[in-house]
Amino acid sequence: MATTTAPANTGRTGLFSTLSSDLNGAFLEFVGTTFFLLFGLGGIQAANSETLTSAAASNIEHVMYISLCMGFSLLVAAWLFFRVTGALFNPNVSLALLLVGVIGPVRFVLYCIAQLLGGIAAAAVVYALTPGPLASNTFLQQNINLAQGVFIEMFITAALCLAVLMLAAEKHHTTPLAPIGIGLTLFACHLFAVYYTGAAMNTARSFGPAVVTGFPYSSHWVYWVGPFLGSLLGAFFYAILKHYRYWRLNPGQDATENEKSPSDPIGRLMGTRKRGNGEASDGSTRMSNDNRV
Repeated sequence: MATTTAPANTGRTGLFSTLSSDLNGAFLEFVGTTFFLLFGLGGIQAANSETLTSAAASNIEHVMYISLCMGFSLLVAAWLFFRVTGALFNPNVSLALLLVGVIGPVRFVLYCIAQLLGGIAAAAVVYALTPGPLASNTFLQQNINLAQGVFIEMFITAALCLAVLMLAAEKHHTTPLAPIGIGLTLFACHLFAVYYTGAAMNTARSFGPAVVTGFPYSSHWVYWVGPFLGSLLGAFFYAILKHYRYWRLNPGQDATENEKSPSDPIGRLMGTRKRGNGEASDGSTRMSNDNRV
């Protein structure tokens, strides 16, 4: 999600002018990524353990359990760290924010390192605290080829990046509630892709378990290429929306003023001239100056 603006006067100029703030943010991003993935990967570990011990568990329940764990873990962690670091927790989201100019290149590099280390730390903690082998590695199902895996990861990562850009980077009345929408986006993407690819959409999420378990799958590169392309796609689509001023297509969607509500439909059908809530004498809704822009 969008980060806060770093202090301008740090005694340095140029690329490293906010290095101190970037380092502090990177450390807290490491903590936040670890927090998010600890509970997300821990939930996956629990889902697999319970499936092995319960014959009644179905594949659909298994997918739902994992999807809820990851979506709700991101929602909670993002809400806690939203005003601290921006709560990115994902190198691919960081890349999308770099491409649209929300964060600078130094912070991007530091955040990516912190997020990858956070993924390793979370996987190591889950591996140390729970019995059995680590169950959170991402891999392709036997009926999914490499190209399909790359494109599935690309599209779900693009959806996540677009959610972050539209709900958090874009400032509007519901920006404080962005963690809810972003967590639900992760949940929805998992419902689609967790069975096919593991639904990484986050290189740090795949990299952490792979490091801890010694890279057991040769298709690990899919979880670098697919999400990388997804970052490009999400940032590109957001740039198109901004360039063509998407807010002019349906103005007033983030308004909270009651007078901007639709006019009385029954009165309009009956030709009533009575002035109502936000209505002109002809029954039409008055438009604000914002709606004419």
